Amino acid sequence: MTAAATDLKTTPLNALHLELGARMVPFAGYSMPVQYPAGLIAEHRHTRTAAGLFDVSHMGQLRLVGPAAAAAFETLIPVDVLGLGVGKQRYGLLLNEDGGILDDLMFFKESEDSLFVIVNGACKVADLAHIEARIGQRCQVLPLPDRGLLALQGPQAAAVLARLAPGTEQLVFMTGGNFRIAGAECFVTRSGYTGEDGFEISVPAGEAEALARQLLAQPEVAPIGLGARNSLRLEAGLCLYGNDLDTTTTPSEAGLNWAIQKVRRTGGARAGGFPGAGVVLAQIDDPSLLARKRVGLVATERVPVREPAPLENMDGQAVGQVTSGLLSPTVNQPIAMAYVRPDYAAPGTELFAIVRGKPVPMKVAATPFVPPRYFRG
Repeated sequence: MTAAATDLKTTPLNALHLELGARMVPFAGYSMPVQYPAGLIAEHRHTRTAAGLFDVSHMGQLRLVGPAAAAAFETLIPVDVLGLGVGKQRYGLLLNEDGGILDDLMFFKESEDSLFVIVNGACKVADLAHIEARIGQRCQVLPLPDRGLLALQGPQAAAVLARLAPGTEQLVFMTGGNFRIAGAECFVTRSGYTGEDGFEISVPAGEAEALARQLLAQPEVAPIGLGARNSLRLEAGLCLYGNDLDTTTTPSEAGLNWAIQKVRRTGGARAGGFPGAGVVLAQIDDPSLLARKRVGLVATERVPVREPAPLENMDGQAVGQVTSGLLSPTVNQPIAMAYVRPDYAAPGTELFAIVRGKPVPMKVAATPFVPPRYFRG
């Protein structure tokens, strides 16, 4: 085993992954299952038709606690934190002073004095340091390294979880609560990263394997690796940090203005007051300031187009670059997300991805590529 391989961290489900025959790969500093013996396509389709269980314990979990927690957190993200109701979850963006995205995250209002936050695995150390340095004087910043995180996703996820934890079926998309599942005290939100209905379950690390085994014992549930997680999220038009978002990308470029509520925008009651606000609000107010925009692409030939394929126009001029791409198991065509010059961002625009030196014709398409099935009640 190489030194690099031995440096990888493991999740609480590592032994179970190996027992299930997973192929393990390095991801965000962890040894993670990319696929199981059934393979990526079968795992993808199982999640779309039944229920898939994902280990996402590499993600960072933390709590912000204190009477000023919500107000303090609102100074770091361009999102309405103070107005979020207790028991509800919202998507957020940590920004730098240039309006670039340090990370994207989910936060849940546990009470008026407490927020539960989930950040990306590869960013969690930097995120914690960033949050602690900026608002650690105003609230407690409590990392939760002793917790695992499981995602149960798919159209049969609600029926499965209700069997083990009655009451979870009453949650709607982006809400959550505390539930006892398989003997473990868990925190559950109705959310996920696949475009399907489903749940994310935070569980004490020592009880994660028993919970996973209980879920996998249900006839509808199969284990799903990172490969299918990636193809599912791309079909759902969801960004992957490090591919589709990074510190050079602004919310407007990424098509994420929907995540910035009116109260934080120009003219809103709590407009600005977050890092990069000048850049971010100017781009929302005047889209002509954008140098590039995120778009969806569908290839008209069955040639997989992967990142970082360059994009050219009819005249062979560079107009953008693919940031995520693969052959979609559901659409059965190559799909991608890319950043292109704004004058090439209209749906239906024809572009060419350069794959191994050859042009592959693609058309700009609306995302998501597969309609989401979130349960909104």
